[in-house]
Parts: sequence; C-alpha cells; structure tokens
Amino acid sequence: MPGYYHAEDLARFSSIGDHAPELWQKFSDWYQSVFAEGALSEREKCLIALAVAHAVQCPYCIDAYTQASLEKGANLDQMTEAIHVASAIRGGASLVHGLQMRNSAAKVSL
Repeated sequence: MPGYYHAEDLARFSSIGDHAPELWQKFSDWYQSVFAEGALSEREKCLIALAVAHAVQCPYCIDAYTQASLEKGANLDQMTEAIHVASAIRGGASLVHGLQMRNSAAKVSL
C-alpha cells in the first residue's frame, strides 16, 4: 500500500490557495512575519517548529523544518534535543490528564 504522504506534495503547498487566494495571501504574510528574526532568532524558531512538527506528527513539517533548521545553523544534537523536549511535553500532557481520570473515578467511588 503506498504511503499517504508524498514528499513532492510539500513543494505544491501554495496550490492550496488556488481557490482562496486572499486567504492564502493573509496566511503567507502572517507565516513569514512569524518566522522573521525577532526576539527569537530564525534558528530558534526553526527548532521550535521542528519540535512542534513532531508533536503534531506532520511529516511535511518535519521534512521542511529539518532542512530549515540545518540551513539556519542548527546541528543534529540541537534538533534531537528539541524533539525530546516536545516529546516530554506531549507525554506530560497525557499523564496530567490522569488527574481527570482520578477525579472522575473518585466521583463514581463515592
């Protein structure tokens, strides 16, 4: 069975705006502003994006921000550490919802 995601689709991302060009332009302008140098460097923003890409499990974003992180001067150690940070937050977020389970179980156990 062929995969759902195709690497060549990433290059066609802008075609999503073909039928809503005004909205695409607004997204593009905002996106470019977000990733411009600011209080965080472009390298730091790419590392954040790479970590988030793993947390939301977007293969297109993983490919794009792996390359962007490397282009902005990040190394594999930094990229791997960023992914571990995202994984720890994601794991912790799952675990903390265990408190909701405990609260619900306590109500039933009354």
